[in-house]
Amino acid sequence: MNQDPAETRDTAAAPLADTESPSPVSPELTPHPAPAAQDIDTATAELTVDEDDEARLPEIEDDSAEPADGPLAVGRAAIEQAVRLAPTSPGVYRMLNAAHDVLYVGKAKNVKKRLSSYARPTGHVMRIARMIAATVTVEIVSTATETEALLLEANLIKQLRPRFNVLLRDDKSFPYILITGDHWAPQILKHRGAQNRPGRYFGPFASVGAVNRTITALQRAFLVRSCTDSFFESRTRPCLLYQIRRCAGPCTGEVDFPGYTELVREAKDFLSGRSRAVKQELAVEMEKASNELEFETAALYRDRLAALSAIQSQQGINPRTVEEADVFAIYQEGGYSCVEVFFFRTGQNWGNRAYFPRAEKSFTPEEVLASFLAQFYDDKPPPKLILLSHDIEDCALLADALCIKAGHKVEISTPKRGEKKELVAHALTNAREALGRKLADTATQTRLLQGLATTLGLAKPPQRIEVYDNSHIQGTNAVGAMIVAGPDGFIKNQYRKFNIRSEGLTPGDDYAMMREVLERRFKRLAAAKAEGDAAKPNDDETPLWPDLVIIDGGRGQLNAARGVLAELGLETEVTLLGVAKGPDRDAGRETLFMPEREAIKLEPRDPVLYFIQRLRDEAHRFVIGSHRKLRKKDIREAGLQEIPGIGPSRKRALLHHFGTLKEIERASLGDLGKVPGISAESARRIFDFFHPGPG
Repeated sequence: MNQDPAETRDTAAAPLADTESPSPVSPELTPHPAPAAQDIDTATAELTVDEDDEARLPEIEDDSAEPADGPLAVGRAAIEQAVRLAPTSPGVYRMLNAAHDVLYVGKAKNVKKRLSSYARPTGHVMRIARMIAATVTVEIVSTATETEALLLEANLIKQLRPRFNVLLRDDKSFPYILITGDHWAPQILKHRGAQNRPGRYFGPFASVGAVNRTITALQRAFLVRSCTDSFFESRTRPCLLYQIRRCAGPCTGEVDFPGYTELVREAKDFLSGRSRAVKQELAVEMEKASNELEFETAALYRDRLAALSAIQSQQGINPRTVEEADVFAIYQEGGYSCVEVFFFRTGQNWGNRAYFPRAEKSFTPEEVLASFLAQFYDDKPPPKLILLSHDIEDCALLADALCIKAGHKVEISTPKRGEKKELVAHALTNAREALGRKLADTATQTRLLQGLATTLGLAKPPQRIEVYDNSHIQGTNAVGAMIVAGPDGFIKNQYRKFNIRSEGLTPGDDYAMMREVLERRFKRLAAAKAEGDAAKPNDDETPLWPDLVIIDGGRGQLNAARGVLAELGLETEVTLLGVAKGPDRDAGRETLFMPEREAIKLEPRDPVLYFIQRLRDEAHRFVIGSHRKLRKKDIREAGLQEIPGIGPSRKRALLHHFGTLKEIERASLGDLGKVPGISAESARRIFDFFHPGPG
């Protein structure tokens, strides 16, 4: 639910039963794509996001500024025109500017009445006056109910990211723990995305780190396997996890079927909230083994109990009276907002995450929180109970919408006493501390950028820094990478990798690889600039055009980059910096190179040098990771390289079907023929390759 910027509100808005198909939206409602800022072909692009990376602070516009987008009277006239045609029923409206960019998405129980409030000549706060002044047209979608309007509004805000709405900036899906149900020996694993695979899902967890820690402890406690089915089927002896007592070894019969089934049941019971009962059962078994002088068995139960205690100690606060709930607390300071979310499932704390939604200074905590909630649950299943730090408007309407979405009753409340109040207070403390840390980090980053600008002689601190690096082994699996940094640190959703694909490139030619990467990046950016789109920021307010480009290398790599920009006519548009490693590759003794300037040497303890090292090392980390993925894939397929007529697509199909080269080698002719894309002739060729006849 998004709070309307109008000073007077109707009981607004309502949800769709299915938010995945965004309601009765006409073709013109399809959001306009953001300006093309792709730096590489989509076939080779890979968006890499650090799953646990904290959201960045948004840029806040000065809401005290005078309306500058157009005369207020012109905007009012456009709204008055829309009022004459507006329905008196529930619906969603969009305000657009002259460029057809969506300024605001709102909802109303009575659309005509709501739009009329914007058309009055006076009485608007400055933020609303600016929005009205920029409006040239209004588009309206009628809905059957308020609930449908609420969900449609949340869906459109996430798609269109309007300038005057509160925006949820980080909406990554949450990870779950899955205990599979499609194998006789169930596997425990981390899962994210659609829950299509048979099994029991437990979550959501706040971060991948929380999931990984929990799975590791559960392996120690219940000895459930974590290996893939293909790896499981290929084992002839227990793997290392069995040796270190993190798996019962069902693959080779170290535990029988009833015994392994009991371990899986205990793991499910623990994750389902029966942790106390499971621990009591283990304690009884430990005591029984000890009384029977089976001390090794008793020690195993002791270690399993210790692992369960470790899980609960890491979870911190675990409520006694709250079985399933999400807790939201908002704190505002310095014009910024932080929403802290805690997840409680089966009476256990499954982690928390801080969000920094984009909202203008004039939004109250209640308005920000109300809008945040509707967007947050747009693509996530709501729990039975939602606890809030502030009372929000249209609370009952939002609860009804979430009930329809979830298929069960959802209660939203602001507790005033008891344990629930303590949970909210704890979340509020975390929100205040998270915002304080983020503000401090942002101030430090600002000082570093100012120091970098002074050191390099830039006109102003850079708002977008791009760092480039290459990786290969003797020319094989060559890959280039770009990382992006700005005032709020690393911007990981804009990292890009470039698979080097020039056929005439000499293996190991770093200069040629750098030229290819930069040419592909800046050709597309130059085309965007020619169309007038390069100056527009992307969805996260980060400029698309870099203020500074850093190359990992010395004068040679710098000249190669300079040559590419000169060919594209961009030499004067981009500031280049080369970072050469010191003698013996010592960190702290780097030399900085810029075109037409003497080399720059900074003191080893200079904060600016340390900042540049961090940027260079992050690019190195990212490109090495991308290279390793390519190399690993190449190694997996290497055993199939010699089979005539088996190309890359069939190799991938075989590996996806069987999992390992060993399983392909073991497969019968009939099994090979069942693989999608493998004809009878190809199956015979593969089988004969691994099973040559006599002579």
